[in-house]
Amino acid sequence: MMVILGGVILIGVVYLLLKRHESRMVLIAAGILMAIIAGKPMSALDAFAKSMTNAGLITSVCSSMGFAMVMKYTGCDKHLVVAIGKFLKKLGFLLIPGATIATFVINIAIPSAAGASAAVGVIFIPILMASGIHPAMAAAAVKSGTYGSMLNPGLLHNGVIAKLANTDIPTVIQYHMKADVIGVIIAAFVLTGVGIFLKENSGYVPEGEVTEEEANAENSIKVNPIYALMPLLPVVILLLGSTGKVPMLKMGVPQAMIIGAILSLIVTRSNPTQLTKSFFDGMGDAYANIIGIIISVGVFVAGMQQLGLVKALIAWMLESTGIVKIAATFGPFILAMIAGSGDAATVAFNEAVTPHAAEFGLDALSMGSMAALAGTLGRTMSPIAGATIICAGIAGVDPMEVCKRNALGIFIALIVGMFILL
Repeated sequence: MMVILGGVILIGVVYLLLKRHESRMVLIAAGILMAIIAGKPMSALDAFAKSMTNAGLITSVCSSMGFAMVMKYTGCDKHLVVAIGKFLKKLGFLLIPGATIATFVINIAIPSAAGASAAVGVIFIPILMASGIHPAMAAAAVKSGTYGSMLNPGLLHNGVIAKLANTDIPTVIQYHMKADVIGVIIAAFVLTGVGIFLKENSGYVPEGEVTEEEANAENSIKVNPIYALMPLLPVVILLLGSTGKVPMLKMGVPQAMIIGAILSLIVTRSNPTQLTKSFFDGMGDAYANIIGIIISVGVFVAGMQQLGLVKALIAWMLESTGIVKIAATFGPFILAMIAGSGDAATVAFNEAVTPHAAEFGLDALSMGSMAALAGTLGRTMSPIAGATIICAGIAGVDPMEVCKRNALGIFIALIVGMFILL
């Protein structure tokens, strides 16, 4: 009976998330309700308190978002975007895949998909359209690259996986990097093929929506190469340090982010007071909006455990081991595609199921990485994701038209990712 009640509540949670209600409110309320039904209301509140002090996640996520805010304050993120935009204009036939891969790289430095889309889209999309590429195809080229955040040390999922696999974040990133990079290359060139098939890769004549000023927006900033490199500096430090070939660069995420912020202060000669304030503002936003999801999911999973839902789910998957890989891949993918955000569904899956990966013949690193990649890819082809709406708005097209074009490439990237990681 408890499991049935839990199932009903779970369906209600999915429905409310699909209706785009505040995810933290829905998850906390559901977790507390399930704990009350189970007769152990304090278990949900205990989970809330425990999740608030998740040291590994707090340090990596908050410091990364603090650094991202510093990049916005100093303008270094704009220099990176504009520098790549100038390079894009010279690519010719490779303009579409170039835009997708360039967006992927920038999304590493600007980990928010919506933030990266806004920063990149206002420059890349007009360039693509002015080069004769159909607006929907131009928007899809940018949108297809908005999962570069998988390689950002501050990504919520990397911290969750590192904790579950009892390893560090650079190791997690190195593990799924191959799937991420191969995936974006596939998405980029499949999208190019779709553009050729639909005859949308050239010949489009703008109808007034793209002005010469917009198509040459990069001229408003004189790119400083050193400024442009700053957003990627902490990621480079962490990846080089994790290889063991440069021992002095072996450090944690917060240390790399602070070094990046200090070097940015020196290079840009910004106001130290304002830069410091920006860093801590970013940390505060990260705790509220990202760590907040972890806290909410912790309460939700605690409620599920008290009702026996997690135990029942694990037992069912053990009896049907053939579907484990499919569940880890398509569960987060479909939910993210429908809901427009993969965070809640992916974290819930990783918190509830991934700790039992060994029972399915897998390990936490591979299962957790696949769930994270699947959720991110699902969001990348969701018509109601914030990044999709931003790209479509800049191009002046319907969001669904964008998703129709990038769906094939993203789906193939998902399948390839499943074979690589699982």
